[in-house]
Amino acid sequence: MKIALDPFMHRHVPLEKLPRLAKDLGYDYLELSPRDDFFDWFVHPRVFPSRLRSFKQALKDSEVEIASLLPMFRWASPHEDERQAAVKYWKKAIEVAVEMGVDTMNSEFGRGPHPERGSCSACCHGGATTESSEAAWWRSMEELVPIFEREGIQLNVEPHPDDFVETLHPAVDMIRTIDSDNVKFLYCAPHTFHFGDDMAQMIRDSAPVLAHVHVADTFNHKGSSGLRYIINPPGSTARIHQHLDIGQGEIDWDLFFKTLAEVGFDGIMTACVFAWEERAEDSSRFMRQEIQRYVDTYFNLR
Repeated sequence: MKIALDPFMHRHVPLEKLPRLAKDLGYDYLELSPRDDFFDWFVHPRVFPSRLRSFKQALKDSEVEIASLLPMFRWASPHEDERQAAVKYWKKAIEVAVEMGVDTMNSEFGRGPHPERGSCSACCHGGATTESSEAAWWRSMEELVPIFEREGIQLNVEPHPDDFVETLHPAVDMIRTIDSDNVKFLYCAPHTFHFGDDMAQMIRDSAPVLAHVHVADTFNHKGSSGLRYIINPPGSTARIHQHLDIGQGEIDWDLFFKTLAEVGFDGIMTACVFAWEERAEDSSRFMRQEIQRYVDTYFNLR
């Protein structure tokens, strides 16, 4: 098992100093999420030879490894120009992974087109539908899965609130339909209450393809008659969740880790808190310690 840090709250730290920070916070692995000097959101990777060399050297010097690279591109856009651009960016990102010796990448199913060109949300405004976005995603998979297989890179995919697929079981079915050893499922704990209602059963149901989990807490947006959070105007279709420290929300962490241990999980476990940039280092240290405590309790890895 690899316990990794998503350093999004630390994204303002220079790239070559990031590995040392991760090590100081207690991590041997990074899950490198979007940042403007590497894989920025939805645009071509900002990676060139000297930058890559200096980052690889910093990783080596700090004895930190990249557990996974996390690009975010519009591979599910029904607008073919956006989709083709996303596939091009993915191909470049895969090249970077190969150059770095990274064998895992992860991403989200996707929210379809750029918001100014429509939305694939449930209301289907703007001319984009969940069906058209899913069709676009399958076209992208047809192009990209053979490349992942050829290069020996595993792709772990998660459904995200407001993606064209938001709940767990359809997402797992899609991963299993691809039927590739190189495409697996990522269970994001702070999305649990959007996935469904029975966390333990969802983990068990995803177990055959489960390779990666994200660890952060959240409140149940469906709790208290839907008033755990209050969104205006009433009836809004906006999705809401949080990425909090363990213990600050309503995830049953004993059940989460116990069930992962029962299904034999042995993949990447990433701390991905986004809520506390003003205390980012303290949060990341706390998450490393808490994850280890639960792993030691339920996985018998002392």
